[in-house]
Amino acid sequence: MNDETGLVGFNLTEMSKILASTDDAGLIEDFMYSLFTQAEADEIAKRWALVKRIAEGVPQRAIAAELGLSLCKITRGSRELKKENSSFRRMLELGGYEVVEKKRKA
Repeated sequence: MNDETGLVGFNLTEMSKILASTDDAGLIEDFMYSLFTQAEADEIAKRWALVKRIAEGVPQRAIAAELGLSLCKITRGSRELKKENSSFRRMLELGGYEVVEKKRKA
């Protein structure tokens, strides 16, 4: 997405700061359901679920079948999780999840 005006970056940063400033999970959930359509909320929830399943070491094809998502979305999630200083990994750890490291075939 092209954000020449800075509108997207500014507003995402602002919302992130506000969300980080509260420990009221119910308020945040209500806010998200108000902000997103049902379809958007479903998509976001499925993407979080796929990141958790990848972290558990579940094969990508099994995740696709379980969540009804494309392999492309799952591959993207997997790539993001593998990045150095991955925000996915940090958020999972904040949530109390452990990331299972897959062993590479020799």
